[in-house]
Amino acid sequence: MNDELSDFKVTNKETFIEFIDLLREDLITNPETWENRTLKDFLEAFTTFTEDIQGYYDNNRIKINADEANWKTFADIFKGATMYK
Repeated sequence: MNDELSDFKVTNKETFIEFIDLLREDLITNPETWENRTLKDFLEAFTTFTEDIQGYYDNNRIKINADEANWKTFADIFKGATMYK
């Protein structure tokens, strides 16, 4: 995942849409950096990372309650699914 995508701040629906476009472009230009390149693998990781995201936040001392959906959490799940096994 490129630095622009890693550092991109998602705060609302519009920035989430921009983020998804950047994510798609990253897959096209940097597929070797993605652990989960097929839709099957990506969706499996998406599910697993969604289950575990609160632990990610807690371990990184990010004060987000994953039970309260927001655009940043959605973006974090998508990012996590690119590399989570």
